Amino acid sequence: DVHEDEKAYTVRADVPGVNKDDIKVDISGNRVTISAETKRVADEKQGGNLVRSERYYGEQYRSFTLEHDIDDSKASAKCEGGGLELTLPKKAQQGGRKLQIH
Repeated sequence: DVHEDEKAYTVRADVPGVNKDDIKVDISGNRVTISAETKRVADEKQGGNLVRSERYYGEQYRSFTLEHDIDDSKASAKCEGGGLELTLPKKAQQGGRKLQIH
């Protein structure tokens, strides 16, 4: 989900079962990329012999473009309970420049 107000964007993404250290957020101008790597290993042992072992590795990836450039120096992220929330302040609009004709 992407919400916008006059100063910033707020992005909420579900990333259940993903460790926050396995989430990467890249910001370049007005482009935001979120990637998350999922790793699961399940072993069931009986006695000294391995009866079952499962491994799952996967990657989630989402990239999108926003209307305004992001001030990446003020951006923040938090991950709680399988949810990622990004606060992406908009970069201050720089006024145009008028050229003097000589």
